[in-house]
Amino acid sequence: MRKQINSSMPVRQESDEIYLDVFRDIIEIMHHDYAGYEDKAEWDQPEFYLDQIHEMDDRKFVDLVQSYLLDFNDLHTGFTDLLNTKKDIGFTVRRFENRLYVTSSSNEKRINTGDQIVALDGIGIAQIAKKYAKELRTTIQERQKWEPILLRFAKAEIETKQGDQASLALRSYEPIPYKAEYSIQELQKDLLYMKITDFMNHDAIGQLIRHNEDKLSTYPFLIIDVRLNRGGSDLAYFELLPYLFNGGKVDLRDFLNETALTNCTERNVKLRIQMLEEALASIQDEETRHQIKMIIRELDHHRGEGFVELNLSELEEDLVFETKAGPEKVIILSDVFCGSSGDSFVETCKHSSKVTVLGRPTLGMNDYANVAFKEWNNRFQLMYPTSKSSRVDQGKGMSEKGIQPDKYVRWTPSHLKEDVDLIMAVRELYKEK
Repeated sequence: MRKQINSSMPVRQESDEIYLDVFRDIIEIMHHDYAGYEDKAEWDQPEFYLDQIHEMDDRKFVDLVQSYLLDFNDLHTGFTDLLNTKKDIGFTVRRFENRLYVTSSSNEKRINTGDQIVALDGIGIAQIAKKYAKELRTTIQERQKWEPILLRFAKAEIETKQGDQASLALRSYEPIPYKAEYSIQELQKDLLYMKITDFMNHDAIGQLIRHNEDKLSTYPFLIIDVRLNRGGSDLAYFELLPYLFNGGKVDLRDFLNETALTNCTERNVKLRIQMLEEALASIQDEETRHQIKMIIRELDHHRGEGFVELNLSELEEDLVFETKAGPEKVIILSDVFCGSSGDSFVETCKHSSKVTVLGRPTLGMNDYANVAFKEWNNRFQLMYPTSKSSRVDQGKGMSEKGIQPDKYVRWTPSHLKEDVDLIMAVRELYKEK
């Protein structure tokens, strides 16, 4: 049983009372509506965080809630200040041994790809990793996300790729808006390269596939790059699957060893239906619209019933399809930045005899999925998942592990000099020729 939250608080400022009300709502959601509330009972310490709400401002409050959510160790949870853009360090890094290698520099022009951060405020990377182990979530270096940690420091000690030593006063920037990429290009006369950075735009992805049907059905080799895939909806990649499997009719249900239980509380059903109806306004594809309307009907039917297995038998018809003439061999490039529907895509495609997954394990977000968004006065927004995979109870969850590639390629600084994964994929495709 959950502990009762002690509501006897000293007199506070009016703004603190607003923060308290929001935080209590969040605790209520995470204890009743969150899909993992039963599995993770007693993981959190709400009293510890409630006691810290004194003379708060929005930035401190968001940081406090984010710290609280870390107790649940769920990548599908998050808390955002809608009125203030989240700051960005201006570059990205990846840890290798006890250095952080700069992998890209968007806003920050005083640092270059290949430069190495050896210390922050005079503290070594290994020591910082121990201090921020909760925020980093994992001890596996290539899976650690360091950019939010960097925002906590004032100075970075740099070793440039030329070998020079430098000191960099760290700044924060407005993030550059994300731009999706859905593309197909010819790498060689018999090899196509497809890049999909998310599965959010059903219409654009479907259009890309239909416009390149001749190429997909005639080129013998295909590389699909989902290393940076931000997820979206599984429905968005269904149109691609017939090209990636052999054998006439394929029934994906033969590969599924799990079911999804949806926590159909009143709040979850209301928020999920609201989000799905908003999605309908921007989707033109009639098949996709039909599928979304079916999910809405089923959620409404089970409103207030708690955990149920939704009857999506009509939707499951899409899991059965006739294969199409397609590439003889397919390589899928994966990495730790590929999550949610990206996880699902990689896991599904691994069941095809002509697909090889190469790279690093995916992010592994789908033990708890189908997120809802709760807002407070158009000011703050909580994201949390509403469904749970049965694989969790079977001890086969993907959290912290991801979907494993068929051919693992360790990330090293060599990846900054050339696309090691792509080179290995091309070699793999041609090794029998």
